[in-house]
Amino acid sequence: MADVKYKRIMLKLSGEALAGDKGVGINPPVIKTVAEEVKDVYEMGIQIAIVVGGGNMWRGEAGAQMGMERAQADYIGMLATIMNALALQDNLESIGVPTRVQTSIEMRQIAEPYIRRKAIRHLEKERVVIFAGGTGSPYFSTDTTAALRAAEINADAILMAKNGVDGIYSADPNKDPKAVKFDQLTQLDIINKGLDVMDTTASSLSMDNDIPFVVFNLNQPGNIRRVVEGENIGTTVRGK
Repeated sequence: MADVKYKRIMLKLSGEALAGDKGVGINPPVIKTVAEEVKDVYEMGIQIAIVVGGGNMWRGEAGAQMGMERAQADYIGMLATIMNALALQDNLESIGVPTRVQTSIEMRQIAEPYIRRKAIRHLEKERVVIFAGGTGSPYFSTDTTAALRAAEINADAILMAKNGVDGIYSADPNKDPKAVKFDQLTQLDIINKGLDVMDTTASSLSMDNDIPFVVFNLNQPGNIRRVVEGENIGTTVRGK
């Protein structure tokens, strides 16, 4: 523990990261690999909380664009995050990592309701906690959920594990060959440069609570551990 930079982390996983090359649904080999990466960090004594998205199954914005009422579409997306959380929990526990899922929408038969003090106690007892169901309200992204829960549990940092994206660039590197990757940024840099990293609510929450976040490539084995140990990979974003 003496050699690590962050001792309590909020790991934000996109739903697409669990789909792998399939793009949709849950890809069992991919989710197993993610679980093994988490276990590697867990065995270092790091306290780990996770927020997982649901974009591999459903996106509320897409549903709204097709004519569905936005709040209803967002609730469907929240259920998608719960399915992903349960799948991740199963994979973690199958390799010996004690895990609890807490949902913002009450589902007592399959998970605990979200209780802040209980979540912190689970972390102190060396259990991985997965927060599912978003914030429990429509119109908020899982990025916002990650920033909110990170503030509530006093996380040292938010680790934004991306699917094939190794940091923050000045433009889309797939479209602009002159795009420049940033190693360090501030929240104000992101606003001033108009960079598309996370939604403004999530960005404001992390800035107001002085929680740094690191954007890095999940697909490179060992990257979660490298970030925790303080290796300069991806892009680190700090406060003002």
